Amino acid sequence: MKLAVFATLAASASALSFVNNQKVDLGKAAQAGVVAAGLMAGVASPAFAGDVGAGEQVFNANCAACHAGGQNVIMPDKTLEKEALEQYLAGGRNEKAVITQVTNGKNAMPAFGGRLSDEDIANVATYVITPSESGWDE
Repeated sequence: MKLAVFATLAASASALSFVNNQKVDLGKAAQAGVVAAGLMAGVASPAFAGDVGAGEQVFNANCAACHAGGQNVIMPDKTLEKEALEQYLAGGRNEKAVITQVTNGKNAMPAFGGRLSDEDIANVATYVITPSESGWDE
């Protein structure tokens, strides 16, 4: 994100720089700023932060005993399906909320913050959100 902001500022500054008191084409300067902002939006907003494949491996090793196929063997209403995540997950259906839940645990779910690395937890969050959108394979 910092790199993307820096790139936007650099492109805008270079487009507006005055060299030898020459006139600046404000249209071209504005275009450069728009292009830089577009690049920043594309670079700074990835669809998912973690690695889905790695998340699936961590999920299968640590979560599938209770959540196989996106289900919940302890609390059947609180599945990993899109609607249930939107309804029951504190913060809604997003990676940050899944990361918080996996890290800290809640109710019958144990905390994995001391067992898994931050990267593993982020990967699991990405993995959980991905099939919640498209549907879990049973």
